[in-house]
Amino acid sequence: MVTFGVLGPLTAGSARLGGPKQRAVLARLLVARRRVVPVRTLVADLWEDPPDGAVGTVQTFVGALRKALEPDRPPRTPSTLLVTEGAGYALLAEDVDAWRFERLLGGDLSALDGALALWRGPAYAEFADEFWARAEIDRLEELRLVAVERRASAALALGRSAEVVADLRAHLAGHPWREKAWSLLALALYREGRQGDALEAVRDARHALVSNLGVDPGAELRALESDILTQAPGLMLSAPVLVGRSAELSALEAAVPAAGLGVALVTGEAGVGKTALAEAFSGALAGRGWTTVWARCPEDAPVAWPWQQVVEALGERLASADRFHLRLSVVSTVEAAAPVVVVLDDLHQADDETLAVLAAFTGRRLSGRVLVVATSRTAVPLEALARFGPVRVELTGLSEEAVGELVGSPDARAIHARSGGNPFYVEELVRLVSSGGDLGDVPAGVRDVLRHRLGRLPAQVRRVLHQASVLGRDVEVDLLSALAGSDVLDALDLALEAGFVVEVAPGRFRFTHALVRDTVYEEVSLTRRAGWHAAVASALESLRPDDVHVLAHHYLLAGARGTAAVRALAAAAAGTRSPREAVRLWRAAIAAAGGVRLDLVTGLVRALAVSGDLEAAREQRSAALRSSADPQAVADVLGSFDVPGIWTTNDDPAHSAEIIAAAERTLTAFPGPTATRARLLATIAMEDRGTSARLAEAEEAEAIAKALGDPALRAFALNARFMHTFQRTGLARERAAIGRDLVEVGQHSVTHEVLGHLVLVQAHAALAEFGTAGRHAKAADDLAERHDLPLVGVFTGWYAGLELAAAGRKAEADRAYRAAAARVRGTGMWGMERGLLPLALLSLHGPSAVDLDDDWGPHRDWVRPLVLPAEEAGKAARALGPGPRDLLSEVRACLLAMAAIRLDDDELRERAHDLLLPAEHELAAGTGLFTFGPVRDHLDRLRR
Repeated sequence: MVTFGVLGPLTAGSARLGGPKQRAVLARLLVARRRVVPVRTLVADLWEDPPDGAVGTVQTFVGALRKALEPDRPPRTPSTLLVTEGAGYALLAEDVDAWRFERLLGGDLSALDGALALWRGPAYAEFADEFWARAEIDRLEELRLVAVERRASAALALGRSAEVVADLRAHLAGHPWREKAWSLLALALYREGRQGDALEAVRDARHALVSNLGVDPGAELRALESDILTQAPGLMLSAPVLVGRSAELSALEAAVPAAGLGVALVTGEAGVGKTALAEAFSGALAGRGWTTVWARCPEDAPVAWPWQQVVEALGERLASADRFHLRLSVVSTVEAAAPVVVVLDDLHQADDETLAVLAAFTGRRLSGRVLVVATSRTAVPLEALARFGPVRVELTGLSEEAVGELVGSPDARAIHARSGGNPFYVEELVRLVSSGGDLGDVPAGVRDVLRHRLGRLPAQVRRVLHQASVLGRDVEVDLLSALAGSDVLDALDLALEAGFVVEVAPGRFRFTHALVRDTVYEEVSLTRRAGWHAAVASALESLRPDDVHVLAHHYLLAGARGTAAVRALAAAAAGTRSPREAVRLWRAAIAAAGGVRLDLVTGLVRALAVSGDLEAAREQRSAALRSSADPQAVADVLGSFDVPGIWTTNDDPAHSAEIIAAAERTLTAFPGPTATRARLLATIAMEDRGTSARLAEAEEAEAIAKALGDPALRAFALNARFMHTFQRTGLARERAAIGRDLVEVGQHSVTHEVLGHLVLVQAHAALAEFGTAGRHAKAADDLAERHDLPLVGVFTGWYAGLELAAAGRKAEADRAYRAAAARVRGTGMWGMERGLLPLALLSLHGPSAVDLDDDWGPHRDWVRPLVLPAEEAGKAARALGPGPRDLLSEVRACLLAMAAIRLDDDELRERAHDLLLPAEHELAAGTGLFTFGPVRDHLDRLRR
């Protein structure tokens, strides 16, 4: 991505721009801010009297700009940056310093510092005389003045009044009509204890406004003058609250001298809170009678500028003299104000003379108490300071607990992990999330500040950091050197000094924060990223060929093809615990193979099913079956789909019929007791679920699995047997035994372990053992959260409603059922989508809740006898068949019992009684979703 600069001379990344007219075309397109500029407008803007062929000349300029801006664009491919739209052009820029500047205007002090640091000179400096640029230049200059004043206001809010005084005097020297700036200056002077100077600033403001504009000061400045005269308490700043830094504040107390000089050096990366710590500490000293003076060390400032700020803040002027006497003058002025604390902020940017003045303090015996607190990102290269032995406080990120206290958000843990506890990053992430952004994104303020810092590094260091970002947050020097093709240690040393990386072990570096790595990575073009990822994968094949997860990551992002990529992607897909990640990797492996491979498609099918996309899984499975006639290949496709099933209603009967037919055809090729035969048998039983017709196949599959000692195969066979334990009601204990076996053998397959817990939820709900059922529901949820199994919550959500209903909390159960039903929609579990919510509400509220216009799905005929007119209801009830043998058997028998009682029909009573009698000691809750109460209650009503 090209970074454009207009806050000063026009720049476009590293592109070499042409002559004045070509540069003017680029500037004119930037002024348009991604809007189309017609060619005729460009011609009129470039020439007062356009020459013949002006349109062609503009087209030539555009062509040259395209080559300069996109040097890697393949020939004859359209530009994606400088595009043609109709009869004009648009520059689809993403990163323009002026736009970044505007985004930062609403930020805190750090953001405003970053905003003002973007200015390298007047906006569109070389086009100041062009009419088409004038309005934009004036607008940006006004925003710059606003930024200076907002920065002063933010610094005042943090107690940095001395710094504000110096900055605002320089600001007002060029813009004396800025009333807001006068107000801020007067307030800053007052907070420095200089009431007379504050009132003089108000008088100077009145004179400037009358002289320049012919107007009197506004209400704000007049009110401030009145408050200063009356010493209004609201003018002073309350002490800032600092979170998570009590130990550091205590450490700084050790630097307070009983007499003479004390020095403290606070170091840490940008944004870690050095300034905030110094503010809190100096504020505490101010409350104990110390004079506090702040000075900042900006880049490219005049010689000894911070000490000029200090002297002026103490009400004196720094006399122009030779350096020796200048240093003595500063020391004497500060000493005369004792007890005084001088805060030198950003000392890593100080010039040599500023450091020399600081050294002068350490070389002189002071008569008064003076404390110098310096903040710096790096160690200060000052021998005299090192010999003096300052108190050193190295700041690291806040703890997770402190971040939680700071943000008060449920996202505190994730914010801490992403920010490393850096307070600036924490605040920016909070702002991002509160505005609806994704926590995985890089906040704009962080990105802009980091890009500014990155731009100050040498080009070679930036390139090495870009390459390092491709490796991830953790960087191995050997791998980085292989990618860079050269020694990278010198570049890493500079990056370490600049705070972009830390050294964690010999040969291993790490980006200081995930946000730093992500920002650097996003600066790399997609094309270059892909090439570098491919190069890393190639290096890894030699260095660590078995590290398939890392290899797969790089092959995936490289969009690589070929045998090596397929091997790594497939191995990583098979080894990951996340079904969603497995889907992504299997798809990438198929793409890398350049064609259909049954083993890859089979892996994808299983991952799709476990991740919850059952419809896509069925489609892919059918396609795989149709792609081969080889019995072993077909058997592999059929048998590898050992996705657990808990619901006995078939989601797609047509698909199941296709699978059963293929399995039965293939079964003849495998007559012996092999794993292949067992998987085919179990597949048949799973697909023909809820019929009790395939129990023999399931039992044979389980016997083979036991003989082979294959726990995963046995879990699949147990699941198949579970599907055929509904030949009558009242078999909850038998299913509980299967559930316990599944939990035991399923420890080799987490999905079958989860299945075992869900079977036990159903069985113990039917046995009215809610404590045990609840423990298994929690166990299933815990495994699902750990292993990214989204469909588990569908069943445990329903069970939560069942528990509420059993406790008589109908209103809460109603809400829980509706929420659970909403979760089912879109999963492809059609057997659960239709009719279950109306059945659950019927179980709660009785027949009065029945509306036949609701979607009852396959259950409608069983409900009609409850609400139709008596004669019609009798016919409908007597026409009911036996129904499927599945999890809803007790429910349908209860509905039949309710109809028999309503109609007072002896034949129906006897039929319902016979169906329910085996379950006399159970609840009609074997679905684990909802309950129609104790079966015995229904039997008692039938017997009356």
